[in-house]
Amino acid sequence: METEKLAFDHAPVGLAVLEHRIIRTCNRQFAAIFGGDPGDYAGVPLARFYPSIEDYRRIGSDALAVMRETGRYADERVMRRGSGALFWCRVRGQSLTPDAPFARGIWSFADLSDERPLVALTRREREVAILTCRGLTSKEIGLELGLSHRTIEVYRARLLEKFGARKLAELVAKLSGMPL
Repeated sequence: METEKLAFDHAPVGLAVLEHRIIRTCNRQFAAIFGGDPGDYAGVPLARFYPSIEDYRRIGSDALAVMRETGRYADERVMRRGSGALFWCRVRGQSLTPDAPFARGIWSFADLSDERPLVALTRREREVAILTCRGLTSKEIGLELGLSHRTIEVYRARLLEKFGARKLAELVAKLSGMPL
């Protein structure tokens, strides 16, 4: 087996060659992360692995803007396994066609489930979490969301409990995926 194919097939991260956000080929680890066999994925749109079509479009738009400048993109996001289960995933991409970044590229996918478990949040908890990570105080968040600062403190208390954090700084670290 040629060395490049051996390295691709047995890489310790999921790898996929994408053309216009459609999988052309992937390795064993990609199939293990998302479920199934590598041969199951040829011709499958990447949209299948996003929690929603809105996420697929938004992240695609963000990635395209960055890749037009640098040819590369990286983020951590929630993705969907073939079973439908959601999980945190580190995604990195390198365009092979700089003039049309999504025309062809190689992408890596790393399952972050062990380090960053998915916690179910309500829409309002998610809003409070995002604004907390942006450094806003309870009063500032309350003004932005049209709620009292006491209500925001209740939401923050729920977030602390859900994430097993003892104080706000620990919560922000856990929400941002920073190692503690």
